[in-house]
Amino acid sequence: MALVRSVATVGGYTMISRVLGFARDILIAATLGAGPVADAFFVAFKLPNFFRRLFAEGAFNAGFVPLFSGLLTTDGRARAVAFAEQALAVLLAALLLFVSLFQIAMPWLMQVLAPGFADDPAKFDLAVLFTRLTFPYLLFISLVSLLGGVLNSLQRFAAVAATPILLNVCLIAAITVGAGFTPTPGHALSWGVAAAGGAQFVWLLLALGREGIAPRLRWPRLTPGVRELLRLMLPAAIGAGVVQINLVVDIILASLLPDGSVSYLFYADRLNQLPIGVVGVAVGTALLPLMSRQVAAGRQADARSGLNRAVELSLLLAVPAAAAFMVVPDALVTTLFQRGAFGAAESRATALALTAYAVGLPAYMLVKVLGPAFFARKDMRTPVITGGISMVVNVILNLILMQFLAHAGLALATALSAWLNVGLLAAILARRGDFRADARLKRACGRLLPATGLLAAGLWGGAHLLAVPLAGGEAWRAGALAALVVGGLALYAAAAALLGVARPADLKALLRRGG
Repeated sequence: MALVRSVATVGGYTMISRVLGFARDILIAATLGAGPVADAFFVAFKLPNFFRRLFAEGAFNAGFVPLFSGLLTTDGRARAVAFAEQALAVLLAALLLFVSLFQIAMPWLMQVLAPGFADDPAKFDLAVLFTRLTFPYLLFISLVSLLGGVLNSLQRFAAVAATPILLNVCLIAAITVGAGFTPTPGHALSWGVAAAGGAQFVWLLLALGREGIAPRLRWPRLTPGVRELLRLMLPAAIGAGVVQINLVVDIILASLLPDGSVSYLFYADRLNQLPIGVVGVAVGTALLPLMSRQVAAGRQADARSGLNRAVELSLLLAVPAAAAFMVVPDALVTTLFQRGAFGAAESRATALALTAYAVGLPAYMLVKVLGPAFFARKDMRTPVITGGISMVVNVILNLILMQFLAHAGLALATALSAWLNVGLLAAILARRGDFRADARLKRACGRLLPATGLLAAGLWGGAHLLAVPLAGGEAWRAGALAALVVGGLALYAAAAALLGVARPADLKALLRRGG
């Protein structure tokens, strides 16, 4: 029950954060649109986030949490906290040096990160300035990662789960209040990012104080514990880097395209990430500990069955979501984003990117499901290799498809390379005998396609019937989109039940097993 409560706590705060995130994106779209200021801000926002995902949340957590938890269990809280203070000292020193160097080198770095901006000096200068303003966020959020690892190890999840909410609140305040006091809304948002990092750091310091922990700032030293932490971080950084480098390549190439291309990809990806975050991450997170126990106990048949059920559940939700994004992308983008500086042309360009991303939506989820099948067997190497191959193919496809489809070509390349990654992972698991589609999965897939076809036809027909309100004012668009969503859900549920895609008893069993 403690696990269920913890998952509910994290899930509840995550949902609040996602709702606020959409509100933030709607406000940014209405204020900035998809012009040069928006492109400059999104590049400035992505760069510190790239390093955050690569080192702070990915590699650092992978190394720090097991070591801290182990010391907490074997040597007690005082020894574990001392190790956290040693790690904090080294991390802070490294971050201060890293951030300072990047602040100095930002003009040269921007020529690599967004070479297309160099043709527009005003846009280039904005990108440099905005990135210098946002980059301190990396320092704060990396320290937040350490403090969050301590709290999570102490089974205190709420404060950590609430930290993304602070980012969204700060950015909403920046765009609604701060924009009136800065040269452009992009300046206000950039200051808001840095302020959010500081707010998150103070928030977790207070949370640690409530647990009776007040980390002391020590002189940085490479103690045996810190050296072990650095050793564990290296493979995790390489693994995380494969995915993150793909994102940076997309930014570099998008900067070479016309104004707004970076923004179109950002807005489309925000919509595409919603089902991935809610479904794909949740299934993968729940699957890893379950499969790890099964493999450790020698219950290989159970592990294979569990993987089949996870694939089944992911496809049951991912395929109809992808169909909806491909059939009615204009209705979604127009209703959510088209207002203020974000006009009809921006909506259409973003809808094209969303359609392309949606081609790979099931693949994005399946990567998160198939990965744990390797991690449970302590094989960290294979997913890195397949990810590296997919990354190279993604770059090649980017260079080809952007010539014909512009920014949508970059999104389509990402989708196709994700399918390649899934194919490689599935083939390797099948060759090892760790995955084979069972009769139930085959039956579900065979019936899922016609059910999704009915959904697509219903959405297409509904969009045509509601064409007038979908092209009307904001209230009419919102009502029409709500009708499409509710109607689509009801139609898919009815089709899935009629065709026997998933029986209620099967879903209940999956939920019980997950709990």
